[in-house]
Amino acid sequence: MKLPINIKQGLSAILVLLIIGTMITACTNGKENQSENTAESHAEEEPAEGLELSNAQLQAVGIVIGKIEHKNLSAVVKASGTLEVPPQNEAQVNALSGGVIFRINVMEGQKVSKGQILAIIENQELLKIQQDYLSAKNGFTYVDAEYNRQKQLKEAGAGTGKSFQLSQANYNSELSRIKALERQLQQLGISPKQVATGNLTSRYPIISPIKGTIGTISAQTGSYAQPGTSLMDIVDNSKIHADLIVYEKDLSKIRVGQKVNFQLTNQNNQLIEGKIYGINKSFENDSKGVVVHAVINQPGGNLIPGMYVTGLINVGTELLTVVPVDAVVKAEGKEYIFVVEEGTEKKQHGSSEGDEEKEAAAAIHFKKVEVATGVSELGYIQITPLEKLTENAQIVTKGAFYLQSKSMGSAEEE
Repeated sequence: MKLPINIKQGLSAILVLLIIGTMITACTNGKENQSENTAESHAEEEPAEGLELSNAQLQAVGIVIGKIEHKNLSAVVKASGTLEVPPQNEAQVNALSGGVIFRINVMEGQKVSKGQILAIIENQELLKIQQDYLSAKNGFTYVDAEYNRQKQLKEAGAGTGKSFQLSQANYNSELSRIKALERQLQQLGISPKQVATGNLTSRYPIISPIKGTIGTISAQTGSYAQPGTSLMDIVDNSKIHADLIVYEKDLSKIRVGQKVNFQLTNQNNQLIEGKIYGINKSFENDSKGVVVHAVINQPGGNLIPGMYVTGLINVGTELLTVVPVDAVVKAEGKEYIFVVEEGTEKKQHGSSEGDEEKEAAAAIHFKKVEVATGVSELGYIQITPLEKLTENAQIVTKGAFYLQSKSMGSAEEE
C-alpha cells in the first residue's frame, strides 16, 4: 500500500523534529552534568582549609603570628610493653603431699604474709610417717647407749675395734634416718617435738611462701589436692616493673639509668615515672625488638601485672623544630598548624594614619597544614610538617583554636 506524497512529507518532518529534540536534550544534560562535575571538582580542589582575616580581626581575637623555632628539648624514644613482676615476687601454692582439703583460710584478693597458713590438708598416710619417726626415735636410745659403751671400751683398751665400728655405723645410720624423718615432718608443717610427745595428727598446713595478694583459688573444700597441682597463686606487686619493646633502630640510644615516663593506656593516660635497670641481649620472638626493663619509682595500688603501658624513654637533648603548644590544634584525630600564605604577612613596622587604616582592612590568608608532633617541654612541642614549608614561614603561635573553630564553621556552611 503506497502512502500519498503529502503524508510521507509530514512523517519525514516529524521524524526530523524528534531527532533535533533528542540532540538538544542530550546537549543540555551534558552541560548540566559537566557543570555539576565542575562544581564538585572545584569543591574538592578548594577544601575549607583556606581562611581569611583582617589585621583588625586578628587584634580583636588575640591572634599572634610568629615563626617556627629550633630549640634543644629532651629527646625521647617511644616504646610499648606490659607491666610484670619478677619471678621471686609471684608464687603458685602446691601441696607437698596429696590429700583432701579440710579447710581454706583465705579468699581471692586477700593480702597475706610469708608463713601464713592458707589451707589445711588431711591425709591419713601422715600417721605412718610419724609412727616411723617415733620408732626411730625410741630405737635410737639403745643404739646411742651401745655406741657410747663401745667408745668407752675402746678408749680404755678393753674392747675390740670391730665392735666399735659396728656400733658407730648403726649410730650414724639411725641418726641420719631420724634427721630425714624430722626434715620431712618440718616440710609438711608438723612439729617433730610434738610428735615425740605422742601428739600425732593426720592434717598438715599449706604455708604461704611469700607475702602478697591472693589471686585465683582453683581448689575447693573437700576436693583432693594432687602434688604438683596449683591450689592458688600469690602476687607481690611491690616490685612491679615494665618490660618495654625497643626496636633495633633505637637500641643504640638506650642506656641503663635513663628516666622513663609511663602512660597507662587504660588508666586515663595516668603518668608514672621510672628508670631503666636492665637491657636484654637478644631479640624477642624474631621481632627485631629487645626487651628493656624499667623499674617504677613509686608503684601504686592500681598497677597490675599484664597492664599495657607506653614508655617515653629520655635519651638526652636534641635540637628540634618546635612551636608553642598553643599553635597546634587537633581535629578528627589529626594535628594541624595555621601558616600565613606568602604575600599576606602581617606588617610589623609603623606607618601613617592612612596606611594604618589600609593595613587594618587588609586581608591575611591562612592555610591549615597537618603536622606530626613529638616531645613536649617548657611550653613548646616538636613538630614535623607533612608538607614542605618555606624557611621563613610564619605561623599562628597563639589563638589557633579560633581559626580552627572558624574553619569548622566554614566547612559546615559549605
